Amino acid sequence: MPSAWLLPIAALISAAITLIGIPTSTVVARESGRKDPGFVVIDEVAGQMMALIGAPLNWKYLLAGFILFRSFDIVKPFPLRRLEELPEGTGIMMDDVGAGLYALVLLHAWQYIMAR
Repeated sequence: MPSAWLLPIAALISAAITLIGIPTSTVVARESGRKDPGFVVIDEVAGQMMALIGAPLNWKYLLAGFILFRSFDIVKPFPLRRLEELPEGTGIMMDDVGAGLYALVLLHAWQYIMAR
């Protein structure tokens, strides 16, 4: 289990990356003329960081967090597809943040089950 101070720091960094990513993604989307430019990866960084908040520094959990995040990001279960429709950088960022939050919940549920 990570030190107690790591949890709020990881959450703050994830939130900061998200808040930085919204306006920067908006600028890149406008200048490239693309709704969600594939070369913008700050959304992936934010989502992956969300997925791993509080995860043990163990390869099994890190791999599971990555797989869960990518799965949710690709499949986009409800309401992630709707988040993608938000305007500009908000939509670019929030569907990945949502996928990260889904992965976070499942990863912690798995961690809880494995600890029992």
